Amino acid sequence: MDTRTLGSTGHDVSEVGFGAWQIGADWGEVAEGEATATLHAAADAGVTFFDTADVYGDGRSERLVGQVLRERADPALVVATKMGRRAEQTVENYSPEHLRAWNDRSRENLGVETLELVQLHCPPTDLYFHPEVFEDLEAMVAEGRIRSYGVSVERVEVGLKAMAYPGLARG
Repeated sequence: MDTRTLGSTGHDVSEVGFGAWQIGADWGEVAEGEATATLHAAADAGVTFFDTADVYGDGRSERLVGQVLRERADPALVVATKMGRRAEQTVENYSPEHLRAWNDRSRENLGVETLELVQLHCPPTDLYFHPEVFEDLEAMVAEGRIRSYGVSVERVEVGLKAMAYPGLARG
């Protein structure tokens, strides 16, 4: 499996990643055993990058990925999770309190002290004009809650706007 550096995180990860939305069972029932077997098979095939989110199966996806992380105990495995879709999509809902509550829940779901990469999950466009949100993400890095942060985007324009923030883990 070929690898490449994941943005400015410093992690070398597989070029093929595992998107874990489907194991959250949002698209239909997925037995827990089948989900973990699939995650293990991906890792056995050389996949080292796993993408999930706090809303995939209301945290189920994160919990299953976390279980496999503990079972494998492989430092090469890197998990990116997303947050911000647990509330109505307004700038006000990206408050320090909500960010920390979402972060706490994801850390618990994944069974880790520090999240390697957290992405804001397709936030409202107005958010990019509120530097205090990105300053708070920087504070969360300083607090040891997250190592790196980024933004999951749906449009190039907002991706370019997000990249203007110097702390963003860009690729």
